[in-house]
Amino acid sequence: MNNSISKMELNSEAKSYLSKMRNPFIFWWAMLFKLPSVIFWKVKVKSLDLEKCEITIPYFWRSQNPFQSIYFAALAGAAELSTGLLCQLSLAGKGKYSMLVVDFKAEFQKKANQKITFTCNQGIELNSLITSLKPLETGKITLVSRGVNPKGETVAQFFITWSFKRKS
Repeated sequence: MNNSISKMELNSEAKSYLSKMRNPFIFWWAMLFKLPSVIFWKVKVKSLDLEKCEITIPYFWRSQNPFQSIYFAALAGAAELSTGLLCQLSLAGKGKYSMLVVDFKAEFQKKANQKITFTCNQGIELNSLITSLKPLETGKITLVSRGVNPKGETVAQFFITWSFKRKS
């Protein structure tokens, strides 16, 4: 699905959310109040649409550990954000839902000592789950966020299971 088709499927609340999260200034203010560690680590939205979300985290003194790589919690935060923004976009304008991370797994494969880009590309699958839920029904989905370095090598993969409950 191309980007123009994705834009046509967005309702007005989703379009507004997408516009805000793509705006670096508004994103910064939103994260300052909701997830300040994202600001501290200089996490940025590289891209966001109905299909996927890409988040970057730089390697520098605020994100590094004593072993000259990005701290695992900073990597986890960036990976979770790549799935969480997709969740929020999928929920926008569709009524009231509760959402919660119910499981979290990580695989680390290479040292993260450069800027890392986390990508979750399960937006269509996520959107299908959200729209299929009936009032008071719960659904779960495991979203995978893969972190790669500038060479395209996988540094880490995170498996984040989200639970959604549609409220009446």
